[in-house]
Formats: sequence, C-alpha cells, structure tokens
Amino acid sequence: MNENMKSPFWRLWDLVRGMVDAPRGAHRIAVAVVYGITCHLIFTAAVLAMIVAMFFGMSKSLGAVPGPWFLIANAALILQFPLTHSLLLSKRGRRVLERLAPAPHGKTLATTTYAIIASIQLLMLFALWTPSGIVWWRAEGVTFVFMCGLYTLPWLLLIKASYDAGAEVQSGALGWMSLVQNIRPVFPDMPTFGLFRFVRQPIYLAFALTLWTVPVWTPDQLVLALSYTAYCVLAPRLKEQRFAQMYGKRFETYRSEVPYMVPRRKDGNAS
Repeated sequence: MNENMKSPFWRLWDLVRGMVDAPRGAHRIAVAVVYGITCHLIFTAAVLAMIVAMFFGMSKSLGAVPGPWFLIANAALILQFPLTHSLLLSKRGRRVLERLAPAPHGKTLATTTYAIIASIQLLMLFALWTPSGIVWWRAEGVTFVFMCGLYTLPWLLLIKASYDAGAEVQSGALGWMSLVQNIRPVFPDMPTFGLFRFVRQPIYLAFALTLWTVPVWTPDQLVLALSYTAYCVLAPRLKEQRFAQMYGKRFETYRSEVPYMVPRRKDGNAS
C-alpha cells in the first residue's frame, strides 16, 4: 500500500515503530529529539493555554498592558497568528522554515519547525492577553454544567479532525520522527474519510465552534470569536487552492461532493 494512503493509525504506528530500528547517527538523532521535545512541550502548553483562557472568556491571563494600550497589544496578538501562519504556508515561507533548522536537516524538520512557531504564537496570544476586566455573562448551576459539556464537544471534534488529517503533521511529529529514521517525511494523502466525509474543513469548523461555546462571555471573547471565526472561514480557501494544484481533478470531484464547512443532510440540503 502507498505509504501516504494508509489509515491515520497505521501511518502513525509505522512512524513510531520505525524509530526503534533507526540507523546510527548520534548528532542527527540528538537534533531530532531536541526538536521533538521542544515541539511537543510548547504544543501542549499552547493547547492548555487556549482551553483555559477561553474557558474563562479571556478574562484571566498574564497580560498586564495598561489601558488604553492593551487594546493595541491585544489586536497585535490576534493578528500575529493568522498572518504568520498563512505566510509560512506559502512557497517563500516554506523556504524560510527550511533555513531555521540546522543544516542539512532543515527540510526534514520543516513540519516540526512550523508546529513550534505556531504553538509559540498561540501560547503568546492566550497567555499574554490583557483582559479588559469586563464580564458580561457567566454560566452558573445547571447552565454551567451544560456549557462545560458544550465547550468540551468541539475540542473532541478538533482532536478527531486533526487525527483524520494526520496527527503526525498536526502535532509536528512527522519532521523529527522522520529525521530520527533518516528518511524523507511522507505526508498523508488528501483526507476524505472520518469527519472529512461530512465537510472539507472540519479542523477549522471545530476550532470556530470552540470560540462560541464558552461558559463565560466578555468583550475580549467576542472580539476573539469574531476575528478567528472570520479567519477559519477565509483561510482554508488558500489551502484549497494548494490542494487543487496538488490533486487536480480528484480534489475538484471531492469539492463538488462535500460541502465546505456546513454539513448537508442526505437529501442534499445544508443543515
């Protein structure tokens, strides 16, 4: 079977198992492991920061920029992620990524480097945000329990969608694990299974839903939700342009059969 067409589980399994019999090369392996540990520690910190900060409606964070300058600081934090994220996915951005790791491993480590940068950006956004101090609404009692469950659901969907798309790529593991084995990173095939059977952009959809299901509402959360929902709707257009170039008619067929972000009922109507 073609390596990139394997199921998400077996791709990840083969990648992890391959490290057991990795060829010798102390320096190469050391570089890979350092990048891997760095990537996954920062990735974990960023995810936890996102979950906690939005759980409190961005009302609790480490930022302490005095007003009214905190408005500019928070706006910069919002903008820095989508701008850099999109730039690094361009051809020029990919070349930059390849130069950020020790030669000659830059190209192999590009996905890990990308995940490190993205994780740092998200950690900055959610850890350094300066709260406005205004709380509009806070769920209590039974409503709080319900909202906690509602907030958990899109995070579970996000995990599932990331797994379907390729956990090794989404987490940054592909680059450093490939370097340990001294092999070329093999990217997953165009995802069309799992949640990708229902919408073409389940990762962006799930993340957008996390923005609107929080148990605490503040002006901060509303600004974040509006800004990043717009990003989640618009940014995948660039991704789909790349897919159209890579997969041609196959992607066009998939695009014609599967809706962008709003699932359809079996009768073909959007739901």
